[in-house]
Amino acid sequence: MAKLKLGPIADDKPVKVTLELPASLHRDLIAYAEILGREAGQTAADPARLIVPMLELFMATDRGFAKARRDQPDAH
Repeated sequence: MAKLKLGPIADDKPVKVTLELPASLHRDLIAYAEILGREAGQTAADPARLIVPMLELFMATDRGFAKARRDQPDAH
């Protein structure tokens, strides 16, 4: 089994997001969704649904961001 940073994606109400991605990043998201689905014993998630958890994880583990956020308590 691969050790992925993301766990299973919560089945929340979908939110529409519109953005442009480089084709290579989109291919990587598709591959990640397929691997994540296999690891969870599910079908592959919509790659767009990976973006929010990935951003949340990135920001949650970014020490510089956490420090800057603590230093600016009114910036939420």
